[in-house]
Order: sequence, then structure tokens, then C-alpha cells
Amino acid sequence: MSASPAEPTPPALPWRDALKVYLEPATLRMLALGFSAGLPLLLVLGTLSFRLREAGIDRTTIGYLSWVGLAYGFKWVWAPLVDRLPVPPFTTLLGRRRGWLLLAQLMVIAGLGGMAFNDPRAGLAPLVWCALLVAFGSATQDIALDAFRIESAATRKQAALAAAYQTGYRLAMIWAGAGVLWIAAGAETVGSTGYQNGAWKTAYLAMAASMAIGVLTVLLSPEPARVALPKPKNLGQWLEGALVEPFADFFRRYRWQAALILALIAVYRISDVVMGIMANPFYVDMGFTKDEVATVSKIYGVVMTLAGAFVGGVLSMRLGVMRVLMLGAVLSAASNLLFAGLASRGHDLTALVLVVSADNLAGGIASAAFIAYLSSLTNVSYSATQYALFSSLMLLLPKFIAGYSGAFVDAFGYHAFFTGTAALGVPVLLLVALAAKKAPARQQQTGSVAETAP
Repeated sequence: MSASPAEPTPPALPWRDALKVYLEPATLRMLALGFSAGLPLLLVLGTLSFRLREAGIDRTTIGYLSWVGLAYGFKWVWAPLVDRLPVPPFTTLLGRRRGWLLLAQLMVIAGLGGMAFNDPRAGLAPLVWCALLVAFGSATQDIALDAFRIESAATRKQAALAAAYQTGYRLAMIWAGAGVLWIAAGAETVGSTGYQNGAWKTAYLAMAASMAIGVLTVLLSPEPARVALPKPKNLGQWLEGALVEPFADFFRRYRWQAALILALIAVYRISDVVMGIMANPFYVDMGFTKDEVATVSKIYGVVMTLAGAFVGGVLSMRLGVMRVLMLGAVLSAASNLLFAGLASRGHDLTALVLVVSADNLAGGIASAAFIAYLSSLTNVSYSATQYALFSSLMLLLPKFIAGYSGAFVDAFGYHAFFTGTAALGVPVLLLVALAAKKAPARQQQTGSVAETAP
């Protein structure tokens, strides 16, 4: 059953016990798997936008191409299949969660290889199809990985697992953002100027090879204990259990509060997602080189991301998820205003360091708390499907709006764009405040709810 306000509030973990969770095997595995999950995202969105802008593709087209990322927003459609359907020989050899994870990772590797060998100047269609394969494989990996994470530890430890996952995820995003730029810059022919597709080919092949971290972790990890599910008598009963029951369970448990929860999920990361599509084109237009952007992200981004994810995870266990959700929402919107200020300064490397550092710190705190919040909403019997619904909803509206970001910048400029994305965060603050008032008492205190059973 789900938690209720009448249940006693468990005591907060001592600081020493809260920190020791980060050294447990399950937490360390989530660090590596978080890296595997975070690697593809920028390669089909943010970093790809840098590559396309350097190749001379206009900003409006780049904005529309970001709709490739809508694959993440619709992953709930096939999440029930990932939750229940076996895929021989993968599930036969590795189990339900690990089998799907490995299959998804192989799709990502194949798609990244295809992106490496396609030149956007010769036509965007082949590159887009390969990007779609990466996005589909990455979204499928997210479905299986979220279920793997939720089933790998008790509910009380989910904030720590979420923080480790987020740390790995953000490190991968830095590698897929800064690392790929550094590799591409190093692979350029000395003395040549302008776009060099061979350099990007080398960089994308290196990214495909980096997926080996996730593949090895899947092969060496134990399969989580399988949750016993009622055996269906026929196809109709199987479809009801796989497609209908996960959603019906959520609405039965939260009733009218479900609308408030879903609204919060739908807009919580809207400021970051909409802004992120134009970040790399912005760097190109401001005159920052690949080496400069890579260096700033690699040094300052790594430090502040680690700090943000760690602080977010520890504070969530100590103070409760809802308080840290509010803090993350405020910081995320405020960091976008820093980008607006940077737009008026032009090529200012010191200012770029400060802005990127603040943005990564805010993103780490917000994401760690948000992942823990989403995890607390799921029933372990339907973890893959329900978490996919939440994380899909988180991206659907922001990514749709982000598709128009290039056209907005072309019409109004970067300063107005970044200010507008910060303003998108205001409704988020109101929804977090409302959700905090309605949240069960123990969720407000510890960031957890009772595990549910079928």
C-alpha cells in the first residue's frame, strides 16, 4: 500500500550512514550505468547542434531537428513491452532487465557509428535517421535502467542511487559535450579552417567506443530479484497487466493528486531543456572555439556537476525531496539569467567559466532530487512502465517547445531567449509548493514512500 500522512515518520539517517551508501556496490554500478545513459543524449541534441551550426546549418533548422529528442518523450508507449516482454537470446542469457539493457546499448552504438560516417553538408536525412536510432536505443536503455535502479535497492536508498546515477549521467554529458569537442578539435587538420567532417567522424567513433563502460557493467552486474507477477491466462489478460494496470495503479494510489503530480513532472525541467538546445549554437555564434568550450566544461563542469549531484542526494536524504526540489527549481531558472548576461558580453572566457559552473551546480542539485522524487512515486511491480511514464512526461512538453528555440533566437536574439527560458521556471515554483503541501509526511521528511505491492 502507499504511505499516508498517518504513518509514523522514520528518523533521518545519520550523516555517516547516509554517506556510506555511496560506497555500496549497487550505488557504484549506478554510477557506471548512469554514464551509459547520459552519453547518447547530447550526441543527438546539444553536441549535434554544435556540429550542425559549424557545418553552416541555420538555427531554425537546428531547432526543428531537436525534435529527434521527442523519442524520449514517447518512451512510455513501448515501456510496457520492456517491462514484461522477453527478447531472446538477451533475456534468456542475462535476465529481463540486463537483457533489455544490452540490446538498447547495442542500438546506441550502431547509431553513433552511423552518425560518424555521415556528413551533414551532403544531406541531413541519413544523419537524422541514425540520430533517431540512437535516441530510440537510448530511450529504451532509460526504461530498463530506471527499473533496474529501482529494483536494486530499498526505497530509502533511492536518493543515493539517484545521486550516483545522476553523477554518472552528468559526467557522460560532459564527456559527450566537452570530450567530443576536444577530440574533434584535436583531430582537425592543422592549417585548415572551417568545418572538417573527418574530425567529427573520429569524435563520434570515440563516443561509440565509450559505450563499452555500460556494456561491461551490464555483463558483470547481477540481475535484480524478479518481482512475482500474476501469470496471465490469455493474451487479453497479459495486455491488461502490461498496458493498463501500471497506469491504473498510479491513479488509484494518488487519485485527484495525480493531476498535480503529473503537471509538476511535465514542467519541472522546462527551463533547462528549452535553453539547452541553443547553448552550443550560442557558443559558436559568440566566437568560442571547440577547445575553449571543451576545457571550461571539462574542468569546471565536472567539479560543479559532482558537487551538485552529491549535495542534492545528501540533502534529499537529510531534508526531504520536496525541499530540495524547490531549491533546484530556483537555481535552474536563475542560471538561465546568467546566460542572458553572457549574451551581452560576447567572447568572455571568464564569464563563460562562471556561467557554466553555476549551471552545472544547479542542474546536479535539481536532477538528483527530481530522480529521487520520481522513484518514490513508482510501484515496484510496474517500475519500468511507471517511471517511463514520468520521465517521458518530463521531456515531452519541454522538447516540443524547444523545437521552436532556433526560430525564436532568429527573431528576438539570445538575450530575450535566455530571459524567456528563465521565466518558464516561475510556474514550476508554484507547482512544487502545492505538491509539497499535499505530499505524505514521510516523503516530505525523507524523500521516500512505502513500497507498494500488487
